[in-house]
Amino acid sequence: MQGLPAHFFRRRLLVSLLLGGLTLAGVSHARAAERGAVPAAIKSRGALVIGLEGTYPPFNYQDESGQLVGFEVDFAKAVAKQLGLTTDFRPTKWDGILAALASGRIDVVINQVTITPERQKVYDFSEPYTVSGIQIITRRGDEAKYNAPAKLKGVRVGVGLGTNYEQWLRQNVPGADIRTYDDDPTKYQDLRAGRIDAVLNDRLVAADFIKKSGGPFVAAGKPFAAQSAGIALRKDAEFKAALDNAIDQLRADGTLKAISVKWFGIDVTQ
Repeated sequence: MQGLPAHFFRRRLLVSLLLGGLTLAGVSHARAAERGAVPAAIKSRGALVIGLEGTYPPFNYQDESGQLVGFEVDFAKAVAKQLGLTTDFRPTKWDGILAALASGRIDVVINQVTITPERQKVYDFSEPYTVSGIQIITRRGDEAKYNAPAKLKGVRVGVGLGTNYEQWLRQNVPGADIRTYDDDPTKYQDLRAGRIDAVLNDRLVAADFIKKSGGPFVAAGKPFAAQSAGIALRKDAEFKAALDNAIDQLRADGTLKAISVKWFGIDVTQ
């Protein structure tokens, strides 16, 4: 190395420092994303604006006094508390709830949004907080007729408009007579009246609904098409990490299980 000018070494030192700085910056950014951060706009507001239907018991619905209650209401409040935030619930019909998220009118959706590859192309999702499957619901006495997806061909089946159940049915039972609804109560009114023959819904919703309905409806066959639900948010790796961390904390301290047992009698979160 003898004979090289001094500025050569200064240049090498400068390059090394720059590369080291970039490496440290990259590590720092990765660690920040791993820890997660609440977006500045949400932090300054102090409240997490949450989209949910408010008509989807036992996940989220209005009690006799008009207050929002349910598994996801309790879950959302616990997550927000972990983030140092309060909750601002915005009841929204299902067929417009993801559009409200995309437009920025709400921060997250906590409404049993099934995590699918198609949705993950557009939105980020937290880690799952419930694990379930699809259940066929029909009138008592008809359970043998409609106890498997293959038996739904040519059958009038009610599903929520734009739900995973509608998508699954169109992809897997093309001969089904699909009737879409933008709320749950109307579906079951039509099922009771014989205007449709079956309904597809979450197995956890089905169990609660059948228990409370007093006898006219039954679950037909076993649940199928296992699915997980997560908190939906706009693409934001750091906020996703913050939400995941909050859920991890709630799982570790037993809060998540306690909320589940309160509403379902079992732990449906894993």
